[in-house]
Amino acid sequence: MRPIDVHRREALALVAPLPAIEVQLEETPGLVLARDVVAPADLPRWDNSSMDGYAVRWADVALASAQAPVSLAVLADLPAGSSARPVLGPGSAARIMTGAMLPVGADAVVPVEHTDAGLERVLVSQAPEPGAYIRRAGGDVRAGTTILTAGTVLGPVHVAAAAAAGCDHLPVHRRPRVAVLSTGSELVEPGTELELGQIPDSNSFLLAAAVRECGGEAVRIGVVPDVAASLRAVFDELDGTVDLVITSGGVSKGAYDVVKEVLEPEPGMSFVEVAMQPGKPQGIGRLAHGTPVFALPGNPVSVLVSFEVFVRAAVLRLCGRTDIDRHHYTGVVMDGWRNRTGRTQFMPITFESEESAMQCRIRSAGPGGSESHLVASLARAEGLAVVEAGVEVVRSGDRLPVTRLDR
Repeated sequence: MRPIDVHRREALALVAPLPAIEVQLEETPGLVLARDVVAPADLPRWDNSSMDGYAVRWADVALASAQAPVSLAVLADLPAGSSARPVLGPGSAARIMTGAMLPVGADAVVPVEHTDAGLERVLVSQAPEPGAYIRRAGGDVRAGTTILTAGTVLGPVHVAAAAAAGCDHLPVHRRPRVAVLSTGSELVEPGTELELGQIPDSNSFLLAAAVRECGGEAVRIGVVPDVAASLRAVFDELDGTVDLVITSGGVSKGAYDVVKEVLEPEPGMSFVEVAMQPGKPQGIGRLAHGTPVFALPGNPVSVLVSFEVFVRAAVLRLCGRTDIDRHHYTGVVMDGWRNRTGRTQFMPITFESEESAMQCRIRSAGPGGSESHLVASLARAEGLAVVEAGVEVVRSGDRLPVTRLDR
């Protein structure tokens, strides 16, 4: 059987970050920055006031006090957005609002509450410190400084920083278009009245949601029956029109494993057994025109585990992400379980409590453990615990590496 790390390396080798495109700033949240963004000018661009008050020459008011207020002539009124820059001479001041550009010669701002708020003349009753309440040009960022780095997943604060720097668009990696489909003649769309032998499709919904959570654009094809010609037509239509195809079902050794039947003859495809439980049968490779394909097993827990171990990192890489791995923690087992030896086990778990930032107490998410057909346990699963091959019994108190599905 193929080692997990070998299969994962092959999976990641199939994909690369998608090319950069220019996107309007308001459309960038959730996308990944493709190139560094450099401040084109100082921020702020000029000295400005951080308070409503009066711009003054500090030497004029250095001795001001409540007992001996200093009277200054008010030469100008400077609201935020004003382009006026009067020159302050000795004994003069300018009324100024927060954010307004400082007049020439001003080297301090007196808050309005330390004055009598006069309009033609103002009495200053408390001396400020030199340079008080002035935001200096370049005090936030100097021109040429990198304000956003490539690989950043853009959020509200990043968009605000770009806007403050004067950017109206950003270079980002476009969202990958990822087609997801379930195979199986027994599958029908949820909400369909079931006939004997039919079950609702859940895998394509799981995969579509997982792709969107990674930042991709999920193209849910839905259910394709176990008919080779039908599946071949779907692959031919998708090849070259999407960035990745993910299938579930039909990859093992059964008589109706149609994905394997259709894709195995492709020179760029391989179907292997990976040393893991669940998720042993896996298919990987490219369609005729180069579109990468991940062919996953059909049981729901196998789909979740396979996506987490192999596919998630590939989708994130397509998105341009550099942080493609989940954080790892130490889980202290509360209730033990038996393990199938010979393969690494991925156990869906719940978290009972956090003992520290990197350690938590865990238990199996369901009574059936990691059995690959158990859909109900998926809804309770908050993470995956990893049990190395060769461990027959996991006991209470054992420590296992775990990943959280929400981080």
